[in-house]
Amino acid sequence: METIYQADAPERAEIDTLAGAVLLEFGANWCGHCRATQAPLAEAYAGHGGVRHIKVEDGPGRALGRSFRVKLWPTLIFLRDGVELARLVRPLEAAQIDAAFSRIEAAA
Repeated sequence: METIYQADAPERAEIDTLAGAVLLEFGANWCGHCRATQAPLAEAYAGHGGVRHIKVEDGPGRALGRSFRVKLWPTLIFLRDGVELARLVRPLEAAQIDAAFSRIEAAA
């Protein structure tokens, strides 16, 4: 699991062509809501190590976040073969995150 939001975001076209299960997480390293989500996310991710995790720093004018219509942080977008299957905004429960992970793994 990634631990730091990366300033260098991939292009949307690259995300759309990713194969398999992917968690795309938008937020900021200084964001309190983002930090609060990290413990339940780590708990849920422990059972889903095969899911690729891309952690993207978001903010005004950041193209990738705008293309996904991200408005609040953290926003977790669960993709399967580039298609969004689930989205969670400011989740605080590992069970909720685990269910979204299971959804993208089951879609195989």
